[in-house]
Amino acid sequence: MQCSAFREAASARLDGEALGMSESALDRHLAACPGCAAWAAEAAVVSRRARLTSAPPVPDLTARVLIALPKEMPGVRAAARARLVGSALRLALVAVAVAQAGLAWPALMSGTAAMSAPLHMAHETGAWNAALAVAFVAVAARPRWAAGSLPFLSAFTVFLLATTVADLAAGHVHLDRALVHLLLLAGVVLICVVAWRGRPPRQRSALAVARRRAAA
Repeated sequence: MQCSAFREAASARLDGEALGMSESALDRHLAACPGCAAWAAEAAVVSRRARLTSAPPVPDLTARVLIALPKEMPGVRAAARARLVGSALRLALVAVAVAQAGLAWPALMSGTAAMSAPLHMAHETGAWNAALAVAFVAVAARPRWAAGSLPFLSAFTVFLLATTVADLAAGHVHLDRALVHLLLLAGVVLICVVAWRGRPPRQRSALAVARRRAAA
């Protein structure tokens, strides 16, 4: 076999490639051929120098990059406004819950309810108002529960307001008693807003597009 084949094998070993022959055959040839042994030694030196060559100098652009950066990252103000609005909604829900609990307390503790209702009916009314207060506080504490609470709260509000308007028109209920139900309406509206804000952005944008198409 010619020396060129062994030199190619020696070069391949330096590059970590297949030799095309056995390691022992290459080593025996290098031990017996001073020319190939010298060539392999020089190739090893050249390969090592090529791998250890220092990287070319590059300019330091740190200062330019820092100057080019905006003083405020995009979306920071929008995120701050979103947090502020979210906190305001939760505080408003807590306020509605406190007012709703204030309505429930007399009926639960002493059986005193509006319109001189029987004791058990007064307790039922107090229990409903207390449950609504707990629901409002729960959504204020865990906004992700807003969407799950809407089916019941919305249905209850619609039925209650419909019957209240009918009773008000028929003179079966006083205006001051009817106005108390506005607390429930306010709480449900707040929960609707919280649920809307909790939707994924893509879902909100898709709903907005659907509404615009329906309006057109």
